[in-house]
Amino acid sequence: MSIDRNPTTGVLIDLLGPTIEFMTDPDDAGNDFCVMRGVVPPAGFVPLHSHSDTEGFMVVAGEVEVLRYPAGDSDEIPEWLHAETGDYVHMGGAAAHAWRNTADTPAEVLIVATNKLGRFMREAGRPMREADLPPTAQDFARFAETAARYGYWIAAPAQNVAAGVMPVA
Repeated sequence: MSIDRNPTTGVLIDLLGPTIEFMTDPDDAGNDFCVMRGVVPPAGFVPLHSHSDTEGFMVVAGEVEVLRYPAGDSDEIPEWLHAETGDYVHMGGAAAHAWRNTADTPAEVLIVATNKLGRFMREAGRPMREADLPPTAQDFARFAETAARYGYWIAAPAQNVAAGVMPVA
């Protein structure tokens, strides 16, 4: 039996700030889930969003803050969790959540998710050659359209500012 150590598909995308490297192909019928390496740059964030897909995150390097809203009709209040190298964060389906990197160094996170979520990220992202360019209004519109097509919710900029995910413009 062979073991595929440190797999990669060679596919890298820019998700309008954070980047994703696909370790496994979300279209590979032999995979039950999609494994990705995400990098959130200093001052970078992943906007508040929700989807029915369960995700697992292992912080490989650096540190991040994770905002988690409870799923469903819960009396819990949203909370910011601090996660650093070696920490694992499980995000159940339908729980709204966001990420921010308030550190001076990039944060690297190993992401294990459904193949559907992997396909969404691949489709919603931009080619890496555009990573140094600021996202355009068309990039944000395409991201939102893709999310809607997949049945995912993305918070509006004002909601992200109010939750402390992104700075006031």
